[in-house]
Amino acid sequence: MGDLLYSDTEEALRDSVRRLFAGRCPPEAILSLYDSAPQDLSGVWRTLAADLGLAGLLVPEDLGGAGATAREAAVVMEEIGRAVAPVPFLTSSVVATVVLLKSGDTGTVQGLAAGSLTAALAVPLSTAPDDTITGLDADANAVTGRITSVAGVDAADVLLVPVAGTDGLELHAVARDAAGVEVSPIVSLDMTRPLANVEFSGAASSRVDSAGAATAIAAALETGAALLASEQLGVAQWCFETTLAYAKDRKQFGRAIGSYQAIKHRLADLWVELNSAAAAARYAADTCARQDVDASIAAAVAQAYCSGAAVHAAEECVQLHGGLGMTWEYPAHLYLKRAKSDQLAFGTAYRHRVRLAALVDLPAS
Repeated sequence: MGDLLYSDTEEALRDSVRRLFAGRCPPEAILSLYDSAPQDLSGVWRTLAADLGLAGLLVPEDLGGAGATAREAAVVMEEIGRAVAPVPFLTSSVVATVVLLKSGDTGTVQGLAAGSLTAALAVPLSTAPDDTITGLDADANAVTGRITSVAGVDAADVLLVPVAGTDGLELHAVARDAAGVEVSPIVSLDMTRPLANVEFSGAASSRVDSAGAATAIAAALETGAALLASEQLGVAQWCFETTLAYAKDRKQFGRAIGSYQAIKHRLADLWVELNSAAAAARYAADTCARQDVDASIAAAVAQAYCSGAAVHAAEECVQLHGGLGMTWEYPAHLYLKRAKSDQLAFGTAYRHRVRLAALVDLPAS
C-alpha cells in the first residue's frame, strides 16, 4: 500500500486551487448560474487550466503536461467539490485526457495539456465503467446519431465520440462547432456541471484511436469514478465544517445548538462517515496513481461509499442550518445538488456494489 498522507507538494497545490476558487467563484457567483442571465465564469477554468497549468496534470512531460498522477488530480477534485466550482476539469482533464492517452493520441492531448483545448467524452454522464458502449454510425468519417446527457459539452472544443466500426468500437474526434453538430442544453439538477444532448448529422470526424477504444473508454470512466470520490469528499468536508461552525455559533434558548445531545450525535456520526469516505477516496486515488492491481476494486469501493456520504453530509447541512439552510441565498443547496448529481455519475452506488462483488468473486444472493 502506498502512503495515503498528503505530500507537501499536494498541500501546496491544494492551497493554490483553494485561493483561486475563493477569489474567482464565490457562492454568490455560482448562484447566478441558476439565473436567466448567469455570470460568465469561464475565466476561472482558463486560469486553472493554462495559468496554473493544471489541465495537463495527467499528461506526461514529453507531451507538454505536468507528468503528475491521479493523487494530485484528486487534490484538485477535492477543492472543486469544496467550492462546487463550475469547471470541466473532470470531463476534460481526467476522462477525456485518459481516453486519449490510452488511445495513443498525442496531438489533441498536447492541446489539452496547454489549456488551449478542452474536450469531452460523448457518453452519458451516468455511464458506468463496465457498461457496454454503443457506437454511433459513421460513413466515410461522417458521424451520425444522438447521445444524451453528456457533461462538459458546453466548455468543449472537441467531442470524443464512440463509433461503431467494422472491427469494433472506434473513437472519433469531432469539433464541437463543426457542421452537423447540434448541442441542446438540458435543465440539470446541478447547473454547475451542465448536461446537454448532442445530435450528429453527418458531422466530419477523424479517428483517433490506435488501440481498443472500448478498453480506453472503460479505463477513462474508471479513472473518472475513482477521482469523483475525491470531489464527493470535498463536498462532504465543506458541509461538515460549515455545519459544525454554525452549530457552535447559533444559539437557541440561550445555548449553542451544538451543545444539545441530539445535535452532537448527528455531527459525531457524520464525522465518522466523513473520515471513512476520506480513506476510501484517498486509497482509490493512490491505487489509480500507482496502477495497482487493486485500482478497480478501490474505485468501486470509493463510489459505493462516497456518493452516499456526500449526499448525507449535504442533507445534514441543510437540516441543521434550520430555516437558513432552506433559503436560496445560502449555498447549502448548491452542495446538495452537486452531491445528488455526483451520485448518478459513472454509475450509481448500487452499480458499483454489483461491480465490486464481481471483482472480488462474491456470488450474487
